[in-house]
Parts: sequence; C-alpha cells; structure tokens
Amino acid sequence: MLDIVTYGHEALAKKAKPLGEFGPDIPAFVEEMYETMIKGHGIGLAAPQVNRDLRVFVTGLDGDKLRVFINPEIVATSPEEADYEEGCLSLPGLYTHLTRPAIVKIQAWNEKGRPFTLEADGLLARVILHENDHLDGVLFIDRLNPSKRDRALAQYLRKSRM
Repeated sequence: MLDIVTYGHEALAKKAKPLGEFGPDIPAFVEEMYETMIKGHGIGLAAPQVNRDLRVFVTGLDGDKLRVFINPEIVATSPEEADYEEGCLSLPGLYTHLTRPAIVKIQAWNEKGRPFTLEADGLLARVILHENDHLDGVLFIDRLNPSKRDRALAQYLRKSRM
C-alpha cells in the first residue's frame, strides 16, 4: 500500500507531469493506487496524493467499476452546477459543501495506453473534477471563498492536532 500525503505536503501544491511512456510498471502502480484508495475508504485518489509526480488518478464509486485516468484532459463541463459535500484523503476528517459543474467530459488513457473519452454526471463527475484538480496542485478547499476556506482549514488543523 502507498502512503497518502496530507495537507501541507509540497506534492499537493505542484502541477503533476504527464506520463511519457506506458511501461510495464504502470499497471502495478495503478493497482497500488486502487488498493490505497480502497483501504483509505476513498472514492478517488490522485498520484500527487501518494507523492508521485504523475498525471494519474483512479476512481472507485459504489456501483461503478474501478477506473483509471492517465494524462486526463477536461474537454467540457456543463453550465449546470451541483452542490455536494466533499472530503479528501489528504485532508482527513474535513468535509464541506462545494459547487462544481454537474457534468464533465474527459479524455484520458487507461493503464494499457488506450485512449478513451467519458462523459460523466453526478458523483462520478464530481470525483473526476476533484481528482483532476489534484493533478494541477489544487485542493478542494482552494475552490472555496476565502472566509469559508479559512474556517474549514482552521477546523481541519484543530482536529489534526487532537
């Protein structure tokens, strides 16, 4: 299992680099990411969260298959938005409501180097947008207005010191 880094770690604030070559180690890395996400009780995990400088993330929602997105690119988002309570394995115990586009269209590659396009809505769209943000060094709290972000961070820091 991989170690998940938490708030304040430099890997969470950097833009990740594209995967250049689909070598034989990629399926094993993706499998380790799935295992780490599941053991952490998450529904998504990005490579920067396990201190890997790669544009890779995985998702695993109840009722959906495990998915991997390598070198993803958001093609489109809907003008319609949805509000939902988000959390993050790198900010354990912190949950706050955030508004994001309700639908996302994404292009990426799977662990075998095959390209695909996916249009998602609901929780899968939210997880895709959340994990893709990690690849750009953006945490979900960075999308909050400054006062809500400050309150959420203060709450997280209080809890993490206990």
